[in-house]
Parts: sequence; structure tokens; C-alpha cells
Amino acid sequence: MNKNLNILTNGILKENPVLVLLLGMCPTLGTTSSAINGFGMGIATAFVLVCSNLVISLLKNLIPDKVRIPAFIVIIASFVTVVEMIMQAYMPPLYESLGLFIPLIVVNCIVLGRAEAFASKNTPLSSTFDGIGMGAGFTLALTILGAVREFLGTGKIFDFPVYPEDYGLIIFVLPPGAFIVLGFLIVIVNKLKTTKN
Repeated sequence: MNKNLNILTNGILKENPVLVLLLGMCPTLGTTSSAINGFGMGIATAFVLVCSNLVISLLKNLIPDKVRIPAFIVIIASFVTVVEMIMQAYMPPLYESLGLFIPLIVVNCIVLGRAEAFASKNTPLSSTFDGIGMGAGFTLALTILGAVREFLGTGKIFDFPVYPEDYGLIIFVLPPGAFIVLGFLIVIVNKLKTTKN
């Protein structure tokens, strides 16, 4: 159980996909103009990550090496389709806001990388914990990035007004703002890691 707990916390802290491994930059920078968008994208990716890790781990001995990657992509694409249909049916504003980034989860290097590096080599339980940890780390990073950008750009967090929008700096809700805030978050995480060691 201790091993699974370490696997779970690795994705959140030590091997955070966004803030440490610098994976999944396209959805990270493209969808985090608000905390809601960041959280929605994170949860969608986490669901796909957990489910695909579990299924790939269960089927790893049945998938021939020659078609391993295409098989992984088909499994991942199936779960992305489920997420896309659920979002479209029950969360249309979020679905419209995230747009093209939802189907792009299929080729997200975090999901495919964890399938190849972890799920195809470990037990279903460990692979599920890995998916939960990596998904939680991805969701946390995107939500924090979106919240900071939304707060600095519009004066809101999760669409709740904190200060008048007139005082916000529009650059933070534009693409350059994503790079600026992400850079500062990475510096903070690196600083915390070095002081901890």
C-alpha cells in the first residue's frame, strides 16, 4: 500500500506533469484563461488518464508489441470520446470554451506517456493510482494557472469577483499571460524543491 501511496503522490508533487516534467504544454497554455477552464480540462484529462491506464494495464499481455502504440491510442481515444460526449451533453458552456482541446487529449503526451512508461509495465491497481496521481497533479496545475491568470486579468476567481475588473491586466487572459504565469509557477515549484532538499 505504501508503494501505491508513493505512486499517487508522485504525480501531484515530485513529478507534476506540468510544473516539473513540463508535459502537456498545449492544453496548459491554451485552456487556462480561467480557473473553471483549467479545472474542467484537468478533470477531463484525469478521467481519461485513470481509465486508459487501468484498461491498458489489464490488456498489456494481450496487445502484441507491433501494434502497442496504435492500440493505446484507440483505448485513449475511446475514453476521450466518452468525455467529449458527456461534456457536450451536460456542460455545453465548458465544452464550447475548451473546444478543440478536448479531442486533443488523445495525443496528449502525458496520457500516452503514462500508458507506455507505466501502465504497460505495472499492475492495474498501481496503474490506477498512477493515473489518479498524474491526473490530480495536472488538474491542480491547470486550476492554479487558470485561477492566477483570471485573478490578475479580470479580478475574478472561478468567475467570483474579488476586485473591480477595471483594475485587471488584460495581458494575463491573453496567450502571453499564460507563458508569464507558468514561468513564475515553475520557478516557485523549483525553489520549493531545492529548499526542501
